[in-house]
Amino acid sequence: MKKVEMAQRIAAAMEITKGQADAAVEAILAAVKDALRQGEAVTLRGVGTWQVRATRARVARNPKTGAPAAIPARRVVRFTTGKVLKKAVTGGTHAVG
Repeated sequence: MKKVEMAQRIAAAMEITKGQADAAVEAILAAVKDALRQGEAVTLRGVGTWQVRATRARVARNPKTGAPAAIPARRVVRFTTGKVLKKAVTGGTHAVG
């Protein structure tokens, strides 16, 4: 599902305009980005948790040439699935929400 499709579904479910739904989706995503940028975890109960983690610098190998390649330390976002979402996807009886 793309962001536009999500906004369309929200607009239909809440009986609001597509513009209002799009603004809501943008606001939610901006809040998640801001929190992650500041190093905060974002938890949506039943859905999951986004966390920023630091990775160490390391040396890897180019699979084609075998030459070493330095990979710098960086921050990455990790998502851990919540129980309700996991059950919904794997065929459990609970739905998200």
